[in-house]
Amino acid sequence: MTPATPAPGTRPPRRLPLTWLGILPFLIFVTLFLILPTAHIVIGAFQDRSGAFTLQNIRDLNTGTIPSSYWISVKISVASAALGCLIGFAMAAAVTFGAVPRWIKAPLMTFSGVASNFAGVPLAFAFLATFGPVGLVTVFLRNNFGIVLQRDLGFNILSFWGLTITYLFFQIPLMILIITPALEGLRREWREAAEVLGATGTQYWRMIALPILFPSLLGTFALLFANAFGAVATAIALTGSSLNIVPIQLYAQIRGDVLGNPNLGYAMAFGMIVVTAIANLIYIWLRIRAERWLK
Repeated sequence: MTPATPAPGTRPPRRLPLTWLGILPFLIFVTLFLILPTAHIVIGAFQDRSGAFTLQNIRDLNTGTIPSSYWISVKISVASAALGCLIGFAMAAAVTFGAVPRWIKAPLMTFSGVASNFAGVPLAFAFLATFGPVGLVTVFLRNNFGIVLQRDLGFNILSFWGLTITYLFFQIPLMILIITPALEGLRREWREAAEVLGATGTQYWRMIALPILFPSLLGTFALLFANAFGAVATAIALTGSSLNIVPIQLYAQIRGDVLGNPNLGYAMAFGMIVVTAIANLIYIWLRIRAERWLK
């Protein structure tokens, strides 16, 4: 028997392609753990305790210590992103252009893939066990050289630079992962042409390579900034309440204390979403421009 043909003027029923089933779990995951929580935060930022619409939570972001907490978070994010870009670029360039043995590249990329996702309580514990008051490095320097980190060098892991250095553990590997493909996209013919025309290595980097890589570098800086600005678990586990940054203030508002205001916490989280969204959009835009250059 032949299958029945649809009547003239009627359309066959649309069927969802089977290829969509492969990304269905991803869509469900994004909806449940990204879109819905973000929508809940945005809605809560514009509600009072009774659920009525209000703009007071947004106005309160300019009161108390909240503005200073945003400023400290921005400074930590800028410092860790800048240092991460500088160190990560140097390491990626070294393994890409053969300044170090070629066999180091595969282990470095593997480690970068793991370390770029290593954060939260384990990372905080690792740095406390290393640079804390009774950490391995702290005790070693004190017992063998008489050097006290906080007294002699002014270093405290529970401080601005302590948190910045901790963030570098995942900022540098992320920079290596992102910038290495861009460095590999630099064509050898460009350098050979520059050398034929009499350009030195410094002139090649200053006038050819770095202008081509600039969108990638600036975009990666924006991504690292967003990555550090949105880091919550590491900051809370490492510094507790000793450093006035946005994630810690947000935690204090929503954890249910008597003086806490969950809706103000939602507004602070909404502010963090806006900042990280702008940084990510800058990264996406610059990444598209960089890909056009490399093509």
